[in-house]
Amino acid sequence: MAAAAECDVVMAATEPELLDDEEAKREAETFKEQGNAYYAKKDYNEAYNYYTKAIDMCPKNASYYGNRAATLMMLGRFREALGDAQQSVRLDDSFVRGHLREGKCHLSLGNAMAACRSFQRALELDHKNAQAQQEFKNANAVMEYEKIAETDFEKRDFRKVVFRMDRALEFAPACHRFKILKAECLAMLGRYPEAQSVASDILRMDSTNADALYVRGLCLYYEDCIEKAVQFFVQALRMAPDHEKACIACRNAKALKAKKEDGNKAFKEGNYKLAYELYTEALGIDPNNIKTNAKLYCNRGTVNSKLRKLDDAIEDCTNAVKLDDTYIKAYLRRAQCYMDTEQYEEAVRDYEKVYQTKKTKEHKQLLKNAQLELKKSKRKDYYKILGVDKNASEDEIKKAYRKRALMHHPDRHSGASAEVQKEEEKKFKEVGEAFTILSDPKKKTRYDSGQDLDEEGMNMGDFDPNNIFKAFFGGPGGFSFEASGPGSFFFQFG
Repeated sequence: MAAAAECDVVMAATEPELLDDEEAKREAETFKEQGNAYYAKKDYNEAYNYYTKAIDMCPKNASYYGNRAATLMMLGRFREALGDAQQSVRLDDSFVRGHLREGKCHLSLGNAMAACRSFQRALELDHKNAQAQQEFKNANAVMEYEKIAETDFEKRDFRKVVFRMDRALEFAPACHRFKILKAECLAMLGRYPEAQSVASDILRMDSTNADALYVRGLCLYYEDCIEKAVQFFVQALRMAPDHEKACIACRNAKALKAKKEDGNKAFKEGNYKLAYELYTEALGIDPNNIKTNAKLYCNRGTVNSKLRKLDDAIEDCTNAVKLDDTYIKAYLRRAQCYMDTEQYEEAVRDYEKVYQTKKTKEHKQLLKNAQLELKKSKRKDYYKILGVDKNASEDEIKKAYRKRALMHHPDRHSGASAEVQKEEEKKFKEVGEAFTILSDPKKKTRYDSGQDLDEEGMNMGDFDPNNIFKAFFGGPGGFSFEASGPGSFFFQFG
């Protein structure tokens, strides 16, 4: 009897539980309405809290999960939203809005194929649903953008990949995969700050994201911060040991660093041949590393200038500035090579570029020196006319004048053609001009410094070379050339 009484008591106790369940539903509805009110005011955090309370009170209601999913989507928490949306359609497969939200979350996260399935299910339930129709088109567009971007990446058309990913991210703003691909392409295009920004945003949300760590390393690697780059590559490989791109980049970075350092060591030791070989090997490691390769070309150019292979040095420096048109050191090295090969116009152009970029006293002086040499190069080269060095002594200048004046004197060529006579007369006059300037210390100083000889009445236009010749050889009776055999002459004074 006692046992039977206990059972009755237990059975009787079930009725109040049913009443509690009804009350829980009413309370859950109250929480839902409060959540709706906060959602309408765009206070999504409070809306989330009240929808969560509603779910806690009544965990089998599909609409509560649907509402919380919508709130999480507004907060940008798409993965959590996806879980709620999926739970809502598990509870009620005919819940159209639940399928739409599930599809929207999939699409926002970059899973366009899964999104298509969700939108198709929504259309099966309501084939006239305009939102489902539009979202289905959007999902297909994202799949197409992704497909084309893959082809463009293989073709190394990184600008197009960035364009496609920007379009895809309009529909998939939370897709890390698209962001990483865009960031990698930005790095390949040399747009490092943008690439770094994208990767950093991802790492703030997920510090273990191997792809984002790889892109951070890639940017540093391409900016020639190789040691820091290696640290990021190693970190990426810790997170994902099979990350092929990080593995290759890490290997290239270490090899580049080692070769470059070995080349620098050989150069400092004066072993220019070995330095040249090491820099050349380093240049073959990674053609995509523009900044490092620019420095390697410039370094090899310096080696070539030391080896007096000036044309090769100019070519290396040209390759350096093609890769990095802001690389002042390469312009300076090339300009000096141009000066050494007497290509003064090219030297002036390079020094102007340098001075415009960085206005220092040193750069200004280098430009002035090049401009002076250019100005001097456009005048007659009196040293060349006499066939003497610029440091020739007074006696050497006199001997050179004697030789050249006799060689080109018009009387010596009186039997030649009119054309030859005219040319020799011109040379004879130039020899006289050269001697007049270089034998006078004041004029020579002005000439060597690039000053205008016409400024102090040194105009050579009315110059008479015969007067110089007579004054040099002396004697009032003049001189004459006489034949002493076929093709030979001697001169005598009267």
